[in-house]
Amino acid sequence: MEDGYQNKTAFIKGAKDIAKEVKRQAAKKVGRGVDKMTDEYSKRSYARFEEDDDDDYPVVPGGQDAGYYRGDSQAANDDEGGHSDSTEGHDEDDEIYEGEYQGIPRADSSKAADGLAGGDGQQFRDMAQFEGERRKDQEELAQQYETILQECGHGKFQWTLYFVLGLALMADGVEIFVVGFVLPSAEKDMCLSEESKGMLGLIVYLGMMVGAFVWGGLADRIGRRQSLLICLSINSVFSFFSSFVQGYSTFLLCRLLSGVGIGGSIPIVFSYYSEFLAQEKRGEHLSWLCMFWMIGGIYASAMAWAIIPHYGWSFQMGSAYQFHSWRVFVLVCAFPSVAAIASLTTMPESPRFFLENGKHDEGWMILKQVHDTNMRAKGHPEKVFSVTTIKTVKQMDELVDMGGDISTLRRYKLKLTSLFHQVSVIYYGLTVWFPDMIKYIQKQEYASRTKFFTKERVEHVTFNFTLENQVHREGQYFNDKFINLKMKSMVFEDSVFEECYFEDITSSRSFFRNCTFIATLFYNTDLFQNRIINSKLVNSTFLHNKEGCLLDFTDDNNAYMIYFVSFLGTLAVLPGNIVSALLMDKIGRLRMLAGSSVISCISCFFLSFGSTESGMIALLCLFGGISIASWNALDVLTVELYPSDKRTTAFGFLNALCKLAAVLGISIFQSFVGITKAVPILFAAGALAAGSFLALKLPETRGMVLQ
Repeated sequence: MEDGYQNKTAFIKGAKDIAKEVKRQAAKKVGRGVDKMTDEYSKRSYARFEEDDDDDYPVVPGGQDAGYYRGDSQAANDDEGGHSDSTEGHDEDDEIYEGEYQGIPRADSSKAADGLAGGDGQQFRDMAQFEGERRKDQEELAQQYETILQECGHGKFQWTLYFVLGLALMADGVEIFVVGFVLPSAEKDMCLSEESKGMLGLIVYLGMMVGAFVWGGLADRIGRRQSLLICLSINSVFSFFSSFVQGYSTFLLCRLLSGVGIGGSIPIVFSYYSEFLAQEKRGEHLSWLCMFWMIGGIYASAMAWAIIPHYGWSFQMGSAYQFHSWRVFVLVCAFPSVAAIASLTTMPESPRFFLENGKHDEGWMILKQVHDTNMRAKGHPEKVFSVTTIKTVKQMDELVDMGGDISTLRRYKLKLTSLFHQVSVIYYGLTVWFPDMIKYIQKQEYASRTKFFTKERVEHVTFNFTLENQVHREGQYFNDKFINLKMKSMVFEDSVFEECYFEDITSSRSFFRNCTFIATLFYNTDLFQNRIINSKLVNSTFLHNKEGCLLDFTDDNNAYMIYFVSFLGTLAVLPGNIVSALLMDKIGRLRMLAGSSVISCISCFFLSFGSTESGMIALLCLFGGISIASWNALDVLTVELYPSDKRTTAFGFLNALCKLAAVLGISIFQSFVGITKAVPILFAAGALAAGSFLALKLPETRGMVLQ
């Protein structure tokens, strides 16, 4: 037996020496793939020897997997035997590897091939065979990774990461609301036309669409944590700059780049967090994480309510530089992103990302950190992390691997694409349609209170009070004074002003049409150009005109209503978030998605009863509270359907499609405001019904390990 063992050792040593010689000779001809040839030759030689001598020498059961956990004495003895030739001469396999001094166990799987040999390497392994082995590695890693997460437990580490990633998701929620809240003030501050306002409203979605696609793909290449830090940094920097820039073009560019930055947060955050969650906790805690998007909307609404109407919070340097309260609001909205960056620097990279990319030592250290943090917090610091070796995945050449990316993404692409498109069109379309309908109802009610005056004659009267919501036709005004007043929704048509005096006038939606001004003086007013339309000026003078576009100081009540409606609509999703979090792991993702879509479809028919402000607000809250469960289920499904090395790429693509569908939905629903309710109701109900049917065609992922 002893002689046979020595013969075996000598044979292995000889096989390695022959393999090294083959390597030196082949290096001149083959180039890439040499390491592969050497490994293959050594493995085959060793296998032949074992076949010949199987009866004489015992084989340790379990193979590579036998060394996963501490306490496997057979695996330890096998390792010692495997390196017994170190006393006979130096071998490159016995060199100290990176991480040995840190006490990290060496992974047997790290000796697997690091890359697929190109060119002549095809003679040793067919591409399909290699891809099959790689897929098998991924399946083994998925099973073992789930077992390790069970050992690590759910505790302090996951909750800390929950709040850190929640800040990043909160920043995404804030970004959606920023432009909508500042637009009424910014349009006057920057003299925006209707086309410019529309572009400013859509530019954020365009930026987020690009960002989701770019950062989602990058997170699968360079890591979740690093990609998230980069995209949040871009968002915070350009959000900060946008609060100070004066021109429309530069403001538009800053908001675009800010959107590009924050666009990567959703696909990265959900993928990142899911890779620290065990199977029985994943659906629930990903749903709890969705609440931070709601918190972001509440934060934006509250800050807008508290800051924008306070016009005293501003300063200006001449007429060239103005910093009004809405710019303070934009600056404050960058705080969640900055806080997320500061917190994220204390968190590690996803260990699953490291293991998928063949970095065993880094992944092992992070999982040990998770285990030790949770055990200390639970009062069991004596518990030792028992894992010694974790499966790693064979690495392929990046150019070769692209085909695998495409085939994987196509697997569920069509169904998920349709679902994301339908839900996004309806959700974003209706969430914009509701406020627009409320504004339309307010406008109709305001117009019904308009006072009309015809052929009046006013002489030697001083007006020093606010004039609002009046229409004067064919009037005659002689030697009248309009001093230090505000005009809101005032219209003068076919009227004559003779020897009148206008001083310190601020106007909003006020116009003079087809009027005649004789010997009239305008001093420090904004009544010029677009305010006086098709009118005659005879011996009349304008002095010290108020230049530029002025903020509308008379819309305080409307502004408060916009912020209040958004606040209520965002807060209304809280019950839906709680219900979906509690039931996601009990009834499954598909039932949650289909059920939410069906109930949302039914709720759409109640829109026909929304004829008042309070009625529309109630319907907005109802729809938001129900539909949020669909979003939560979609997020969990997307995370669990795609494998780890393609997860953020796929999620980023679907999220980019979501933003494109949002633009489409907003355009469709806005076009019917004030025209008809029937088309939006039928369109929304039909799309949601189709979505509920399509949801049942997807595979249920409850109870599955994270692939």
